[in-house]
Amino acid sequence: MTDVKLIENTIAFVKKELKDAEGGHDWFHIERVYKNTINIAKQESVNLEVVQLGALLHDIADSKFHNGDETIGPKKAREFLFSQNVSSEVIEHVVSIIANMSFSKSLGKGGLFTSPELEVVQDADRLDAIGAIGIARAFNYGGFKNRALYNPDIKPNLNMSKAEYKTSTAPTINHFYEKLLLLKDNMNTKTGKRLAEKRHKFMLQYLDQFYAEWDGKK
Repeated sequence: MTDVKLIENTIAFVKKELKDAEGGHDWFHIERVYKNTINIAKQESVNLEVVQLGALLHDIADSKFHNGDETIGPKKAREFLFSQNVSSEVIEHVVSIIANMSFSKSLGKGGLFTSPELEVVQDADRLDAIGAIGIARAFNYGGFKNRALYNPDIKPNLNMSKAEYKTSTAPTINHFYEKLLLLKDNMNTKTGKRLAEKRHKFMLQYLDQFYAEWDGKK
């Protein structure tokens, strides 16, 4: 059974840590992923406490905002959970989820860790990267990094290495082809797959409209 006080303390910790975060990776992103996680977990046989904590802490220190350092997030999560007297088994599971969540892990060799709990939280996070919210987040981050909306002369790189993905400065529209449109086929759970279908179709419709407007046809 989930410790309600632990979840409340974790939410307070995350809100404090992310109070100045970029709009696509702030508390509201965490909250949406948390809600997605609860929704997906209803249909899966998982440790609810682990998936809740994994969802709440998965972006506590996103490497893209820490010079690519992927160790800070897991370290912060471990220290916080230890301070809350969480069992070592749960701590190690949650930390492993955080360390293996990102899309970049699927490029190259990827992570070695897997669990049903990771699959649930990963699907919940990927859902927030697609559909209407995903589009908004992509352009928000692109603006944050001062990237072009679109440049017809810069083609998407469909065979990126993890290093190339993490250092890319390509226009935001390229990100649809390099990541967002790939997520539907990389969902783990039945619920995740079902929800991703609708959001994927919306992105395709958006791109059709975008190109039509870009070319002055609509």
